[in-house]
Parts: sequence; C-alpha cells; structure tokens
Amino acid sequence: MRYDELEAAILRLIVAAGETELRTFGLETVTRLIRGDLLDTVAHDELTEDAWAALANAREDIRTADAAELRALLVRIDEGIRADDDLDQGLLTVITALEHWTTYLEEDQRGELYELAIRAIEEVDFQVSADLDDVLATPEMTAEYARIKRLLTA
Repeated sequence: MRYDELEAAILRLIVAAGETELRTFGLETVTRLIRGDLLDTVAHDELTEDAWAALANAREDIRTADAAELRALLVRIDEGIRADDDLDQGLLTVITALEHWTTYLEEDQRGELYELAIRAIEEVDFQVSADLDDVLATPEMTAEYARIKRLLTA
C-alpha cells in the first residue's frame, strides 16, 4: 500500500466510525503519542519549569481532563517554549498530539482524530523508515495500521 492510499484508508475509517469508537481510538492514540520515552532526549531548557509542569499534568490527566483543563495546560506549555522553531522531535510529537486531542474535545471534529492517526503513523515511520511505495512492508507499520483499524471498527 502506498502512503497516500494509507492516508485515504485511515480517512475512510474515521468517517465511518461511530462516536464510541472515535473516542476510544482518540484516547488510546493520544496516550501512545504522549508517552514518556518520546521526551527522553529533550533538553530541559527547551521549556520553562512551568511549561514542564503543565506538560506533566497534561500527560498524567489525559484520561480524565476535559477540554478546558487541557487547553489551559496547553497555553502554559506554549507560553513556556524557549526553542525558536526547532523543538525536539519527541517534544513536538507530544505537544501536537495534545493539541489535536484537545481540539477534538472542544469541537468534536473528526479531522482532529485523522491528524492523530497520521501522527501515530509518522511516529512509527520515524522509528522504522517505511518505504512510501509500500508503507506496510514493515511489521511495525502493519501493526500500527491494524491497531488503528481495530479501534475504529470495534
């Protein structure tokens, strides 16, 4: 499967999914994308102390926090970014995932969950360097697509 075909397949899954499946998929995916090992290589000075605290709170409370709570934490994170357009890849992945999930909770737009799915695929691709003409050629990419499909069609 080519990368553009994978994107189209994921979009079809998002469009066809029920609300329960969307919520489960979104929560499971954002949880995967904000995991601690993605922050292992981040220099401490990329964020202020308050931004690190807000990020820790967001990661800890992701399953219970509402949109307003997450948005307030994201504002603190954003205000505490010290890097100039050159954030660590892992930190960028975590912040972007939090933003998509928060916006989904605020606006209930499926497009935000599509973006989360694509970020999940990109994260696996970053680890295994998938071939864009045969994106599912690696077991890791096949497993990630299967996870997405399973959660959206449960």
